[in-house]
Amino acid sequence: MSSSRATCRMHDSKAGFTLLEMLVVVGVLGFLMVGLTQGVRAGLALWEAQSRRIGGTSELDATARILRSLLSAVAPPQSNAPGADTAFGADFKGTADSVTFVGDLPTGLGTTRRANITIELRDGRLLLRWTPHRHELSSAPPPEAIETELIRRVDRLDLAYWGAASPGEPAGWRTQWDGVAIPELIRVRLSFAAGDGRRFPDLIAAPQP
Repeated sequence: MSSSRATCRMHDSKAGFTLLEMLVVVGVLGFLMVGLTQGVRAGLALWEAQSRRIGGTSELDATARILRSLLSAVAPPQSNAPGADTAFGADFKGTADSVTFVGDLPTGLGTTRRANITIELRDGRLLLRWTPHRHELSSAPPPEAIETELIRRVDRLDLAYWGAASPGEPAGWRTQWDGVAIPELIRVRLSFAAGDGRRFPDLIAAPQP
């Protein structure tokens, strides 16, 4: 009789969990869920930060490639040639925050077209402004300039030009360039506001003769 009761108790103890065991299991599961939730949140935050960093780097890389391509394809001034377009200013003109020149603008189809190009900073935006370069004299008004935003939230643009602006002058870096000759080197420096994590290394382009 006693052996049957003992067997029954053993059977009952194996039939399920006690209330205390259930509470412990629920508590452990709760801690696991909290840990998983925090881990997912941290992973999402890291992924978003990485995506923003990659997006910003891609934008800077694209801007650097465009600037190098344009500044390396500056055309020699032809202001003394018959029929040259001097209304826009065919000579190379550079200041500390803008540069204007005649150069080759990529069309996206593997070809280029000659254009009057200006690169400048306006309202925190680095802009590319251009009009088709006209070789023939025309009484028609010049076409309206087309503007393309290269990058935004720029705090400062610093341009510098290396070379001798006129014969007999020593070569050196200058913040102003206005003459028939074109500089040997052009340096582009972009600065961003405090707290902006983007960094733009100095870009130096050599206009091809």
